Amino acid sequence: MTDADVPAVMTLERTLFPLDAWSEGMLRGELAEPTRHYVVAASGDAVVGYAGLRFVPPEGDVQTMAVSAQVWGRGVGGALLTELLDQAARRGVTHMFLEVRSDNPRAQRLYERFGFVQIGVRRGYYNGADALVMRRVAGEGSHE
Repeated sequence: MTDADVPAVMTLERTLFPLDAWSEGMLRGELAEPTRHYVVAASGDAVVGYAGLRFVPPEGDVQTMAVSAQVWGRGVGGALLTELLDQAARRGVTHMFLEVRSDNPRAQRLYERFGFVQIGVRRGYYNGADALVMRRVAGEGSHE
């Protein structure tokens, strides 16, 4: 992800997460951090997904991940998550964490396919939903 991608990412962010959208300043701040790696997925000229990794080996976090509803079921989320996990491994991360909305079974299934398991709940983490805390330990989970 580059600065030029930010307007399109913010449009997608506000569409997909109307109650919990990051601000543009938050996203730009993330891009400036040396311990972050952000990627976008494009279809033609359109950004259809994005994802971010925080890495402080041996731990890492999926900071955010989103895919446009128009391309759900086409492997975009899996490709983004694969990129984050590959980057994490290259940077020495062995334990990956994330939070996912308790009312988002589609995302939960994706993370489970990649070997993430629920390890906790953060009550009221999101507007209108709890967060399921998930972890993936390198070598223990599947990787598509």
